[in-house]
Amino acid sequence: MSRLGIRHRLLLVVVATVGLAVAVLVLGFNLILARTLTHDSRDLVRTHATAELALLTMAHAKLTVREAPDEALADPYIWVFGRGTVLEQPRSGPLVFAAARALTAGAARYADVRSTDIRLYATPVTSGGRRVGTVVAAVSLAPYEQTQRVALIASLVLGTLMLVVVALAARWLLGASLQPVARMTRQAAAWSEHDLDRRFALGEPNDELGELAATLDGLLDRLAASLRREQRFSAELSHELRTPLARVMAESELALRHERTTSEYRQALEQINRNASQLTRIVDALLAAARHEAGFDRRTADAHAVAAGAAAACADLASQRRVEFDLNPPQTPIRVAVDADLGERILQPLLDNACRYASSTVFVSIERANGAVRYTIDDDGAGIAPDERERIFEPGVRGNEGAHDSGGAGLGLALARRLARSANGEIEAHAHPAGGRFVVLLPSA
Repeated sequence: MSRLGIRHRLLLVVVATVGLAVAVLVLGFNLILARTLTHDSRDLVRTHATAELALLTMAHAKLTVREAPDEALADPYIWVFGRGTVLEQPRSGPLVFAAARALTAGAARYADVRSTDIRLYATPVTSGGRRVGTVVAAVSLAPYEQTQRVALIASLVLGTLMLVVVALAARWLLGASLQPVARMTRQAAAWSEHDLDRRFALGEPNDELGELAATLDGLLDRLAASLRREQRFSAELSHELRTPLARVMAESELALRHERTTSEYRQALEQINRNASQLTRIVDALLAAARHEAGFDRRTADAHAVAAGAAAACADLASQRRVEFDLNPPQTPIRVAVDADLGERILQPLLDNACRYASSTVFVSIERANGAVRYTIDDDGAGIAPDERERIFEPGVRGNEGAHDSGGAGLGLALARRLARSANGEIEAHAHPAGGRFVVLLPSA
């Protein structure tokens, strides 16, 4: 992984891209300029040669050169070669003269004398279909080469300045653009450790920063929800395990405190075994809920068997309260899309609550309802006040009827709703003229 930060990497990418673009532009400009200057120099030297051809005449089978109308316009770099003679020539060095003389044979063509920066153009002179001479024009390439050098240096300087300006502008822009991101990242990290309720709350995202803020807000929401779930799980676990653990401890201490008969020890061990089994079911149910929330281990169970198992877990309390269960099986078998232990742990707090406050009977019915399985739990007790139908599902909150009951900590209904919702179900408290009513909706298999 690169040790450079994203700002420096982006800056390098911008500078490299702009540098490549500037290099291509400078190279393209200079190539086009060189091609244009070459074309212009050839046009110029050919124009001079053509103008000189207009001054040539044939007199007595001899090639002669007329005087130009304006001598000031005459080009000094013109050679006129006749048959073996030089009719006109400018002052030039031997190399240039030799190159011009070498062009007297052949078709019209160009030739460059590199050592002297001279470009030559030779065109034949014909009369009556016969070649009678050659005109060679020359032009100096020094002005063109100077123009090309100046253009190259100017384009390089301009390209370098442009690259520097772009680099500085990109550095400032990237720094200014990423600074809020760095600040938001630091704030999110600090909030996740010390204050999970803080949010950026920038409103509807209109740009990338808004989207980032919304994403970080969502991340903090999930972290806060996860932490609350963990805290709630700990409270629910302690609540669910407290009663059977207390019974195990009480039975074991009572059995060890006094000598007992074999039958009494057996009864104590059976009681301890029942409470240990209840502990096992509780742990299995909470683990099943955790697996269900994580998307693993999606099992199914018989809806009536789930209700029967939950009722069996409340049998001792029902016996103490002298309450009977009226469990009506469905006309046809129905399966729920939850693990059996999880389904029992969802229903058990509701049946336990119904046993505590019923006068004599708890009614349980099972039926299908819009692709779900609906459990309706009715008791013939005092019922639930309208203002308590949602409050009783809050952790630690108990209804008015249970205010003086020390049999629980007020977490059973909260746990049941949480487990139901983890399985995509719901629990609601409804009005009922003859007592309390809870309706449980679980997904159908």
